[in-house]
Amino acid sequence: MKALFIGGTGTISMAITRALANNPDWELYLLNRGSRETELPAGVHTIHANINDEAEAAKALEGLTFDCVCDFIAFVPAQLERDYRLFAGKTKQFMFISSASAYQKPLADYRITESTPLVNPYWEYSRNKIACEEYLMKMYRENGFPVTIIRPSHTYDERNVPVGAHGDKGSWQVVKRMMEGKPVLVHGDGTTLWTITHNTDFAKAFIGLMGNIHAIGEAVHITSDEKLTWNQIHECVGRAVGCAPKLVHIASETLAKLGPDWEGALIGDKSNTVLFDNSKIKRLVPEFCATTRFDQGAREVVDYIYSHPECQTPDPEFDAWCDAVIEQYEAMMEKLPKLGG
Repeated sequence: MKALFIGGTGTISMAITRALANNPDWELYLLNRGSRETELPAGVHTIHANINDEAEAAKALEGLTFDCVCDFIAFVPAQLERDYRLFAGKTKQFMFISSASAYQKPLADYRITESTPLVNPYWEYSRNKIACEEYLMKMYRENGFPVTIIRPSHTYDERNVPVGAHGDKGSWQVVKRMMEGKPVLVHGDGTTLWTITHNTDFAKAFIGLMGNIHAIGEAVHITSDEKLTWNQIHECVGRAVGCAPKLVHIASETLAKLGPDWEGALIGDKSNTVLFDNSKIKRLVPEFCATTRFDQGAREVVDYIYSHPECQTPDPEFDAWCDAVIEQYEAMMEKLPKLGG
């Protein structure tokens, strides 16, 4: 069977690309502008085109049909409208990467199934993903467009340490603060439950949905079954770098007012306790089982980053901001009157 990935070299998609390169059932094509091409495994075909230039993409895809197409880099409905024009009648399945952040916030029930309402007033990113889903399901109902919607939650790869609060340049500065013995910000009291999924585990389930007739017209989330508190997440990272991190807890609402677009990322996502019911993906892909514990994944990520200096992107602005916030927070706590004191 023949598959086309739009993108195919990102955090989620690269693990799928690598797995399919060794899968005799699939012939894989990537449509992108050549990012990370030197990292692609042998046997993967590349089509160089800018998907955001519809005429250029149409010319590059002329005469090609596929058993499965997946767009990993679509974020607004207009991009899906373009995909519909490009692939209607030319693929047996169209897979869209949505987001589990689209689920109801605030949650009425911390147990999330695919029928949990989609509404997130805090994050435009999530609202755009919801609008994308609505458009695709409309095309499925009215025109038979063979849609499968995937909702990942917090998925990580070997290049990025998954933490809660970090700057625009990634999470390395948080790791560096741990290594230097500096305090690290954690939103809330650190006890809310969160789910983190290794991209190789995500890939197992995703590949099981490709060409799966029972997945057409369906939306499904893919996550690990492991549940961790944010304190545990930071402690796992600390152990991976050989230290006991000093955690400073500040209310999510406070951080959301101070950080760049953190209202969405925190109030609309990470500050909520979420427990995903993965029974649907396990019905669709009975062999799926996430096997990478986060303590294992954290060591893998840290080892990779240590050996790849290009992943060690400093963020002095975020570092100075953390110092200032923590200093002022601790000074404020010292000044607050104690009840009965």
